[in-house]
Amino acid sequence: MLPKVLWLAGLLTSAVTVMAKPTVRFGCGTPEPTEEDLANTRVLAALEGEAARSGVMASFANIVVPTYFHVVAGSTSLADGYLTDKMLNDQLDVINSDFAPLGISFSLQGITRTVNTRWSRDQDELQMKQSLRRGDYKTLNVYFVRDLGGNLGYCYFPTTASPGSTAFIRDGCTVHFDTVPGGGFTGYNLGKTATHEIGHWFNLYHTFQGGCTGSGDQIADTPAQSSPSSGCPRGRDSCPNHAGLDPIHNYMDYSNDACYEEFTQGQRVRMHSAWNTLRV
Repeated sequence: MLPKVLWLAGLLTSAVTVMAKPTVRFGCGTPEPTEEDLANTRVLAALEGEAARSGVMASFANIVVPTYFHVVAGSTSLADGYLTDKMLNDQLDVINSDFAPLGISFSLQGITRTVNTRWSRDQDELQMKQSLRRGDYKTLNVYFVRDLGGNLGYCYFPTTASPGSTAFIRDGCTVHFDTVPGGGFTGYNLGKTATHEIGHWFNLYHTFQGGCTGSGDQIADTPAQSSPSSGCPRGRDSCPNHAGLDPIHNYMDYSNDACYEEFTQGQRVRMHSAWNTLRV
């Protein structure tokens, strides 16, 4: 009897090990800004500064972003990334709540579901997006996949992109399916990864961009930060010679989902100016 009990215990332990999700840390695969990206951002910053000095405020007309969700799974099982309508609607609610203070909302135009093993592992990106992408350059396409090689998501900054060009086709955000509300990544399953990545889509850089030197993320009201945060390190001050503590609650840091709370007013201005200037 004892050997049989031990065998069953071992079998159960193995099953739990197979089902358990690995410990994860926030990782964003968004490429570093190119020279063109940096030049575009400098132009936006100059326009915003000129408007502020002249007393003319940037336009804050409400932005409604046409949005498509693309589920790209390895099979029709949830474990392989086949997200339910409820999980997708919960994700939509999260981004609408997070961006609402900025006057930005997302109108879901459609959901596609595709079973493709390679695409679900973020392989053949351009081929996948040529097949699935919808809308114009003001349309947000979010691709939920099951494997991003250790990252939780990535997105692309707005740039000059004529319809049909590579920049146009690849535009959008790719997000690990386990980061949506109810997903399997403990600490990162409240849907905030999508918020972070969509920030990039609106031309926001990481709050730690450039470290403690230079112009950082080129937004004045995000304190300098030497490196990404992990968890929710309250009181962290990685650039002690600069004013302000690290912006660990900012969606553009690497904190865990429960720590994320805000965008700044400067980020709000940047998103609106990028929408009006670059997403045309």
